[in-house]
Amino acid sequence: MGRAIVEDALRTGADVTLFGRGKTGPDLFGDLTRLIGDRDTGDYAALGAGSWDAVVDASGYVPRHVDQAVDALGERAGRYLFISSHAVYQLDGVGPGSTEDAPRRPPVRDTEELTNDTYGPLKVACEDDVVARYGTWATIHAVGPATPVTLGGVVESCARAAGTEVEIVAVPLELAPPFFPLVRTNWPSQQRSPARARVAGMPATALEVTAADVLAWDRQRGEPPLDGGFTPEQEQAVLAARRPTIPAGD
Repeated sequence: MGRAIVEDALRTGADVTLFGRGKTGPDLFGDLTRLIGDRDTGDYAALGAGSWDAVVDASGYVPRHVDQAVDALGERAGRYLFISSHAVYQLDGVGPGSTEDAPRRPPVRDTEELTNDTYGPLKVACEDDVVARYGTWATIHAVGPATPVTLGGVVESCARAAGTEVEIVAVPLELAPPFFPLVRTNWPSQQRSPARARVAGMPATALEVTAADVLAWDRQRGEPPLDGGFTPEQEQAVLAARRPTIPAGD
């Protein structure tokens, strides 16, 4: 995400400064000013001088990250754009198409351990601290795709982008292992409305374009083994458990 933001900023003529550990993509954007620091250790010394019209914070996960960053910047930064998460919102009682006004979860400040239970509430605390420091608040759901799509439609779009075909087999939740790919029990709560973002002029990239771009990137890097997702053996085991429930001839 940070890389895409930098590319777009450069395209529109912005003067960009990078701040990070210098470990990921050190060969990227070689002509830009690169300040080295580490949020986990609280090393913001490189931000001790300079001023910026806007800051994009794409890696703040715990309140300390945000608090130390704004302390280091002081009054030398203008707009502070914090990249949060839909996980800040309550999961229960929220249906598809929820807006930015949906109720948030209570903030958490007594831990920095990121789990399914703490990730969202820690982001809530980060949001609150940014608002407390800069005094303004505007939230936009930068989500997609451009048009609503089913899970099957996502799979089929990816297949078309790869120039192949797939057979979609519906797997009941009771047969799916925990965190089965693309299946979540709270799926409706993650279907956010992007209407406010569209009105603000934020476009959505077509799903097949995104799939094709990701595939091209993966091929360029040599298609290394994936750490997540099903192995072929796991997939076959789930399909084998599903087949007895498929009516003859289907």
